[in-house]
This record gives sequence, structure tokens and C-alpha cells, in this order.
Amino acid sequence: MTTCLIIGGGGMLGQGLAGALAARGTLAGAALERMTLFDVVPARVPDGNLPVAVETGDLSVPGEAERLVAARPDVIYHLAAIVSGEAERDFEKGYRINLDGTRLLFEAIRAEHQRSGYCPRVVFTSSLAVFGIPLPDVIGDDHVVTPLSSYGTQKAIGELLLADYSRRGFFDGIGLRLPTIVIRPGKPNAAASGFFSSILREPLAGKEAVLPVGTDVRHWLASPRAAVGYLVHAGDLDTAAMGGRRNITLPGVSVTVAEQIEALRKVAGEEAVARIRHQPDPVIEAIISTWPKAFDTRRALDLGFAGDASIEAIITAYLEDHAGAAS
Repeated sequence: MTTCLIIGGGGMLGQGLAGALAARGTLAGAALERMTLFDVVPARVPDGNLPVAVETGDLSVPGEAERLVAARPDVIYHLAAIVSGEAERDFEKGYRINLDGTRLLFEAIRAEHQRSGYCPRVVFTSSLAVFGIPLPDVIGDDHVVTPLSSYGTQKAIGELLLADYSRRGFFDGIGLRLPTIVIRPGKPNAAASGFFSSILREPLAGKEAVLPVGTDVRHWLASPRAAVGYLVHAGDLDTAAMGGRRNITLPGVSVTVAEQIEALRKVAGEEAVARIRHQPDPVIEAIISTWPKAFDTRRALDLGFAGDASIEAIITAYLEDHAGAAS
């Protein structure tokens, strides 16, 4: 039997992961016995008969990580973070949540390991923002990490900590550099990358969307459906195949904003495209200019991670998963 803790369980990915695991009923090769969802706001309990505990709190507050780890969950998903734009605007908050919270969690696990030999699987969500210019057109698995934003720096430090704590045997960690997730349901968030979703989501719902960058901007995208699949697979994966390289870039679709708009036109017509208003934002443009455009993810593919086929498939998945999203 396996137990699971999802930190950030109230967010989009946390809720998607909780639903997928509850429906699946297994994790890490065993039956899933119970799950705990932790976030700053109460998470929604997924459908099904799996026992689910909902807890609220702030991981960066001393004592919270120890309290969560005391239950000794077999698999811990650490999804909680302050997103890129907010981390850049609020330096202290970004480091407190994204770095201090992560370190406190890792330290709580290490302390329990030293007391009892506890060694869980830890799945940590990282970001493409760990890479910075100069960048090749296609980034390979061995490209150096050189973040050029506070958020990217915080995630890169988390990756290094995860690799070292895993090397020392305190836990069995895997860091996932997720593509930018598109299309995110609900309201826009404070991420610098949020417009990649809003220029599709809002027009599909009959609303205006603001495009803060040029249409020639290219980026690496994945659907929420694919991202949840990555998280589930990371909980099952035999990490012995990864050796000491515990952080991995995941498959995505490399598209320009113009290609996104063209895919929207094919799905929803000219009327939807006309709802996109170009309003340049120098701050967003500056952040996005340091981000990578495409990756060679053969290592992730060899490890069994599978992504989306195209930007059209991403839009179709959104419409299938959120019936009524289109106007």
C-alpha cells in the first residue's frame, strides 16, 4: 500500500493529479491507500472512494513541513510555488515560498530519515526558467543551467538541492522541468507566461485577450492533461535509470504565438482571433526573451514520458476536458 502527499494540492496541477490518482487507485507500483492535499487554501476532494485528507497552511512557516512529513507519506509531490511574474515583482515572497519552503521540506524529510530511515519518492516541479541566454535554437539535455530571473534562480537552486539530497540518500527525488502549461482553465494568473493560455482561453469563451509580446515569440508548451501524466509517471518511475542526473526537461510542443493564433483560427474562426488585442508589455517581453524556445527531450522520452502531438491537440484537449469552455 502507498500513501501520497500533494503540496500545492489546491492548484490546477494539484487538482488534476489528485483526480487522476484517485481514479487510477495505484501509485509507485502499489495500491494507493490514502492521499493528503495541502495548500494555502482548502483543496477540492476528488471524486471516488479514496480516503483524502485536506490540510491548509504555508510550507515556508517553520514547523509546517515537519508536521506534514510526520505522517511519512511514501510519495511527496512538491508543486507549490509563487509563479514567475509574481516572484520577479516580490523578491522576498518569491524566495520565501520557492526556496525557503522547498528547503524546509527537504530538511524535514532528512531529519525523519536520520531518525527512522524514512526515504520517500519526492517529485519536484521545476521550470524552463532555469535556462537563460545565450541559448541555442534547440536545447539538449546537457545544456548548462543559467537562470536570468529570480523565479528561475529559485527553481535552479531547488534542482541542485534535490539532486544532492537524493545523492546522500535522504530521499529518492526527481525534478521535472515542465513546459509552460496551456491552456490553463479559470482566471489568468500572475505568471509572465500566462498570456500563452489567455490568448486561447479568453477568445474561446467570447472574451477579449491581451497579447503583450510579438507574434514571432516561440515557446515550449504542454497541455494540463500531459502535465498530469508526467507527474503520475514520475511517481511510478524507477529512478535508477536516471543515475545522478535527477532533473529532466519534459516533452512539449514548440510553437510561435502566430502558430497558436492560427490554430485558434482553425478551431474557432476569425471571430475568436479578432478578440486578441496586441498591447506590448516591456516587462513581460524582457522576461520572455530570456526563455528557451525548443528542446531535444530524448532522455525524457526514453524514460517513458509522453507529450502532446501538436498545438491543435492541446486546444482540442482543453475543449474536451472543459465542456462549455467555447462560446
